[in-house]
Amino acid sequence: MYQLFTDTDTDLTPEKAAEYGYEMISMPYAENGKDEVFPYVDFKTFEYHTFYDTLRNGVIPQTFALSPQKYIDYFEPYFKDGKDVLYVHFSAVMSGTFDALRLAEIELKKKYPERTLYKVDTKAITIGSYNIVCEIGKLAKNGATVEQILEWAKTEVDKFAVYFYADDLKFFAKSGRVSNFSASMGNLFGIRPILTMNSEGRMASIAKAKGRRGAVNKLLQFVRELKDDIKSYNVIIGHTDAYDQAIAVRDMLISEYGDDLKTEIVVVNPTAGSHCGPDTIGICFHAIHR
Repeated sequence: MYQLFTDTDTDLTPEKAAEYGYEMISMPYAENGKDEVFPYVDFKTFEYHTFYDTLRNGVIPQTFALSPQKYIDYFEPYFKDGKDVLYVHFSAVMSGTFDALRLAEIELKKKYPERTLYKVDTKAITIGSYNIVCEIGKLAKNGATVEQILEWAKTEVDKFAVYFYADDLKFFAKSGRVSNFSASMGNLFGIRPILTMNSEGRMASIAKAKGRRGAVNKLLQFVRELKDDIKSYNVIIGHTDAYDQAIAVRDMLISEYGDDLKTEIVVVNPTAGSHCGPDTIGICFHAIHR
């Protein structure tokens, strides 16, 4: 027996988590030096328009790693109950929180040597992780064992590609994803870098586009060039309070690939959204490679 876990950085909501049987680890953020906020613990519904409006008004939130004890608090009840845990998480190279996870795992192993914490690194975040988390949730609902899911992940994790652009680069500059000079020049000239999550689980800038329309066209070009069995998997369109743009992108995809294309529009969670800022658009799809 095993219990599925994921974290809020994968964009899963409590409703979606319940559908697949996931428990969720809440990844915190804070605005303007205030107390940490834990998504879906300190609030039940993510009021994303209000949150992203605060960013538009100049707030750049901080994000935080969890302590080892927090992880122990999440997992220990299931170990006590005789269950293993399968944690499907956002990219381990993106946060120091996974150092805390490793320490927690050592302590739990001492106390529960017969139990195992299995992990699937999605090597992504937000919608890239979301797609993988949902696919694993479907496997689990259909009775897959941990071993079968881990085997699936060996090849399939690297086949979920995600491409996105940010509307205002100052948020990425603050988090160190792009230089301040690149951010200011990009904003000045309307240049938007196209970013991806590579096979190492790192964010990488791979192209540039002029304006929102040019950026969207670039995203669609990547889908066109890399798609693989695209209709057998969901195509996820993620946004940070840019719903109308997300709808437009969805309609373009359906126009190109047909009404039977399975699409889903997802709001990017506040912890990850703190780094990319409002009006970001991204697409995640099943690809020949990342």
